[in-house]
Amino acid sequence: MSRLSTLSPADAPDKARALLADIAERHGSVGPMIATMAHSPALLQGYLELSRAMKRLKLPRTLSEKISLAVQEWLGCALCLEAHTTAGRAAGLTDTDITMARQGLSVDDRETALLSFATRVLAEPFTITDDDLTDLRAHGWNDRVIADTVGLVALNQLTGSFNLVAGLEPDES
Repeated sequence: MSRLSTLSPADAPDKARALLADIAERHGSVGPMIATMAHSPALLQGYLELSRAMKRLKLPRTLSEKISLAVQEWLGCALCLEAHTTAGRAAGLTDTDITMARQGLSVDDRETALLSFATRVLAEPFTITDDDLTDLRAHGWNDRVIADTVGLVALNQLTGSFNLVAGLEPDES
């Protein structure tokens, strides 16, 4: 059950109204998360800018979806898990890939190292050491991928946390 109301462009604060109108014009509609974020124009603008920036990741789409699945599983956002499961399938992930990713695992040891890092960035970033970064590099990940992963985790934490606080859930239809 939604705990924060969704806003139509007409009901949104001025800055959010313009952002919602732009999204609706480009995509035909705005989803419930964006319509709810419109209560805070600063949050909505920040989310949109970070989301656009994260589309330029150095990670393959399948791997970024695996990271999103691992993070959202940890957060417990059913709406995000549904969205990233759908996106993961569209990117070519199998049901096994999705199940493993939600557990922070992959059949590829390199990916498992990055998935483990991503969940630690979310849950306990203070425990990440120089040795952890050296280990990621030994698995073939460079500093850009490491930095991109932190950004992707931050985006997922924002969306998952917002959806949970707002009470947004998948449609049951």
